[in-house]
Amino acid sequence: MLAAVYRGVNDVRMEVVPVPNIGAGEILIRVHTCGVCGTDLKKIATGSHSAPRIFGHETAGVIAAVGEGVTKFSAGDRVMVFHHIPCRNCYYCNHKVFSQCPTYKKVGVTAGYEPSGGGFAEYVKVMDWIVENGGVVPIPEGVSFEQASFVEPINTCMKGIETLGLKAGETVFVIGQGPIGIMLATLAKRAGTHVLTSDLFAQRLTIAKEFGLSDPVYPSKGDTVEQLRSLTEGRGADAVILAAAGNGLIRPAMDATRPGGRILLFAQTLRSDASIDPSAVCVDEKALLGSYSASVDLQEESVRFVMGREMNLERLFSHRFPLTGAVDALNLAAHPQPDTMKIAIQPGGEWEGSSE
Repeated sequence: MLAAVYRGVNDVRMEVVPVPNIGAGEILIRVHTCGVCGTDLKKIATGSHSAPRIFGHETAGVIAAVGEGVTKFSAGDRVMVFHHIPCRNCYYCNHKVFSQCPTYKKVGVTAGYEPSGGGFAEYVKVMDWIVENGGVVPIPEGVSFEQASFVEPINTCMKGIETLGLKAGETVFVIGQGPIGIMLATLAKRAGTHVLTSDLFAQRLTIAKEFGLSDPVYPSKGDTVEQLRSLTEGRGADAVILAAAGNGLIRPAMDATRPGGRILLFAQTLRSDASIDPSAVCVDEKALLGSYSASVDLQEESVRFVMGREMNLERLFSHRFPLTGAVDALNLAAHPQPDTMKIAIQPGGEWEGSSE
């Protein structure tokens, strides 16, 4: 089968690799759509993971085969898959910090080599503990593979919103209006808050308006912190979500938050130094929070949200590439243009009889 194989820093090559063999309790999925995630791009750009690997974890497709003992699924079923599932029994699971569970840290979906998601390939193998513990989700009739591929990223965004503990009527400022920022802002609005958005690219704020996010703060019109304070009686936002990766934005995000407010770091997934004002945490009593990856406790809600089409997530895709164009897809995602949003790699985009 064809796959986009990571061979080192900024080195991804199209190669022919064996179709994964499945064992008892496992399933084989023929990939239709896999979204490109920022964490994949960071791993490729930094060389933080050993090579070779096949990345891609926002995966939806059709079951091609099931292993011995699998009774919940059959060949031909349309599904999406979570690449992490926690044990639910360890210290971290008992404290609801599922992403720190040792079992969760293991990747249970692979297209070969060290398990790394594998969605940038024609087929992926889903390991038994993922199948057994709810990591494979059926796609209802009438829901596209593209829509279904958002279940995992929506879950991560729901987890961030839950971490903030938003209350109806609060003002939330979301910095960054890429796909993740738009999802976070939409979910914050769903919680009954007044959402303001900002992005360096005016085109993204225009796209955000199509999702009902109609209160942008334009950096081109002056200091965004001052603009935000002018809109909040001088206080700042009750909560600020940083959905952009630049560490240089952490201090402005804290400045944009009212005393006693909360700041959520959502995109700061690489270990590095960053500047903060300690007195803002101590004297101004601002809470600096983090949220990473998905929560199994939110799995049912995220599935209902996506499969029920509470948000038309397909509209977030600005570019779709066949698997043969995966290297170009990853290059574009790593060097986005102002109108670049979510990028899909679609090994199954040309299937005969596809409803896509």
